[in-house]
Amino acid sequence: MSSVIFVSVISDKMKILNSYILKELRNSFIFAFVIFTFILILGNLIKLADLVINKGVSLFSVSKLFLLLLPSLLNYTIPMAVLVSILLTFGYLSANNEITAIRCSGFALYRLLIPLIIIGITISLFLVVLENHIIPWSHFAFRKTIIEIGTRKPTSYLESGRFIKEFKDYIIFIHEIKGNELKHIRIYQPREGKKTRTIIAREGLLLSASTPKEKKIILKLIKGSSEEQDPSDPDKFYKCNFEEYPLILNLTQQLKRKKTEKKIKDMNIKELKGEIKQLRRKEIPAIPLIAEIQRKFSFSFSVLAFIIIGFPLGVITKRGEKSIGFSLGLGIILFYYLLMAAGKGLVISKNANPYFWMWLPTVIIIVAGLILTYLAVER
Repeated sequence: MSSVIFVSVISDKMKILNSYILKELRNSFIFAFVIFTFILILGNLIKLADLVINKGVSLFSVSKLFLLLLPSLLNYTIPMAVLVSILLTFGYLSANNEITAIRCSGFALYRLLIPLIIIGITISLFLVVLENHIIPWSHFAFRKTIIEIGTRKPTSYLESGRFIKEFKDYIIFIHEIKGNELKHIRIYQPREGKKTRTIIAREGLLLSASTPKEKKIILKLIKGSSEEQDPSDPDKFYKCNFEEYPLILNLTQQLKRKKTEKKIKDMNIKELKGEIKQLRRKEIPAIPLIAEIQRKFSFSFSVLAFIIIGFPLGVITKRGEKSIGFSLGLGIILFYYLLMAAGKGLVISKNANPYFWMWLPTVIIIVAGLILTYLAVER
């Protein structure tokens, strides 16, 4: 009977303790979420204000663009706010010797992590829905709105981050476009019943965008290779390296099309898988599409990873100041996003394994967090 009463008392104390910690986490999360959201919104408001002031776009259209931006911002601010709130809460508890008091009361520290992991999984699943449905829709609607209000430049005929299929005889993928400069270009020329021809270039320049009447765009590809037909056997190709390679793209199909094609970021997982199947039928590698699917899941579960590493760091650092929590949190976030960007760059430019590189940042954070948790609990 006494053992049952003891377990009941311990259980009640645990509930009180978890309730106290969750309340602190809630307050810290709201504080961090407001700060990060304000910063990101401010940066985008400056760009949107330029549309009103310098390009004469109506305030209604700009307000619509602003609302369409919000889902993408949430995808960043929620994980960031979760990490900082964990660091602030447990740093505060540790600095005030409350962690020591919890140890002395006979509670195992790892038990504090269990409800946090449940919360992390719940938020991560919410972000999966955000990444798979809301963000692709809002991103695509944002692009269509930009087109409708007439802010497209000639270089918009070549859009980065998607397989461009509007040009006659070619399917094109460009990793990055800055003005007239192109980076990491892959051009495929499918042939009915024959092997697809491939042209790859590290860089490129948009030399001129013709008028709609001329219906052509001229590209200069720099430092790459192309597959050329063997004169003795037209069904075979030989690889030819080049320093410069001029290419003329016929815009006839593009100008006739009124429908805006989706970029990779505009697609949900179902659409990405459908696109992958189509490209594979034409013997075109779909690595960027596979990478985007893996990124959606990995990025969503970054919340869980941040909770796992934030808990022991907050306990170990023993600093309750908000500046310390924000600084440490920003350092981890910067490391995570830089590693994710580097991995995506390798996938696009080097055809690296998308499963490995898209999950590597999340896995590193989780493993580091588990190691630190073990050290914090065993102290």
